[in-house]
Amino acid sequence: MMLTLLAYGMVVVFMTLIMTKRLSPLTALILVPVAFGLLGGFAPKLGEMMVAGVTKLAPTGVMLMFAILYFAIMIDAGLFEPFVQRLVNLVHGDPMKVVVGTVVLALLVSLDGDGSTTYMITTAAMLPLYRRLRMRPLILACVTMLASGVMNILPWGGPTARAASALGIDVSTVFVPMIPSMVVGACWVLYVGYRLGMAERRRLAADAVDAAHVLDEELANPAYVPDMEHRRPKRLLVNAVLTLALLAALIAAVLPLPVLFMLGFAVAVLLNYPTIDQQKALLSRHAGNVLAVVGLIFAAGVFTGILSGTKMVDAMAESVIQLVPTALGPYLAIVTGALSIPFTFFISNDAFYFGVLPILAKAGEVYGITAAEMARASLIGQPVHLLSPLVPSTFLLVGLAGVDFDDHQRNTLKWALVSALVLLLTALVTMVIPVMGRR
Repeated sequence: MMLTLLAYGMVVVFMTLIMTKRLSPLTALILVPVAFGLLGGFAPKLGEMMVAGVTKLAPTGVMLMFAILYFAIMIDAGLFEPFVQRLVNLVHGDPMKVVVGTVVLALLVSLDGDGSTTYMITTAAMLPLYRRLRMRPLILACVTMLASGVMNILPWGGPTARAASALGIDVSTVFVPMIPSMVVGACWVLYVGYRLGMAERRRLAADAVDAAHVLDEELANPAYVPDMEHRRPKRLLVNAVLTLALLAALIAAVLPLPVLFMLGFAVAVLLNYPTIDQQKALLSRHAGNVLAVVGLIFAAGVFTGILSGTKMVDAMAESVIQLVPTALGPYLAIVTGALSIPFTFFISNDAFYFGVLPILAKAGEVYGITAAEMARASLIGQPVHLLSPLVPSTFLLVGLAGVDFDDHQRNTLKWALVSALVLLLTALVTMVIPVMGRR
């Protein structure tokens, strides 16, 4: 009981502090779990737990650091400028078309199943255009994450494979019936992009800017001055080949991600900024983003290390399962879908799919709900899961977009919740998740 109260207390205090901006996510991720660990009497083992958590996330921190630096080089060098110019001509400077285009790009790139790759490619390609048109990067971060959240249930994306493995069933029996839900979810994200794009169009028009200029790609931001000093137009082809090779190596898993980005960064910086002074200037320009993202990763390691090491995660799981009333037993598939939203937000996917889902699935058998149906229901929370401070790729997105993590959470949460609801309702309508058990 004590562990359960500590676990819920820690989560509530943590979320309250960062959502009200009483503490930054960086300090909250460190201080809150330490405080609750001390309250629980775990002082002698806290150091060991924290080191274990940080060690587990260290490769991710290294990968994100060099990934941000690599794409910073490519943006500075102007690799994506031709694409941006072409896109500007297609959208005619219309913010609505820009946001919808962002959704389409994110959905397509998300087919590889890797959120980090989706964020890097989408942000690198679209952020210069957002800056040129004076659009808010928060919208870019929002729609990119929503698209990735819907596509995250691809079998190679992680959650579906975890759910199938945890329940010992074939992954195709989980994923294939969920395809209609994915399609409807993607359409929903396109609609969100349209809504946000229209709102951004109105905002720009209201900011004492002539409407004709807002919709003119050349005059949409008269104050915008391209960074020509660091452009490397003669390296365009070489940079393109290097980036394509890096992305191909990422997809093929030739080497671990941290190693690939370290090598990619080293080659890219030598090709574009070969002198020591140029390299120092590059690091100085982007040190803020890198430090903010990597710092949060290691702080999240402290949080997860204490949460796991004290067994608070296990206590939370058991408490929720015990709280499910008997009357809700026949509706356990819907309950699982609803529980997947907070559970995959507050704890890791591994903890939920390998720790909580098997228990829920076992209970579902009593009411005639199959393991495959329970596995599909467990995927519903993925759009919200990506907003969790425990998801490393989220820090990459906010770092690349240059937005605050807490601002991104507040701006995206309502849309992510509705995305999860759309997935659930579509799955219920198509009957791949049963409304109630068969017994």
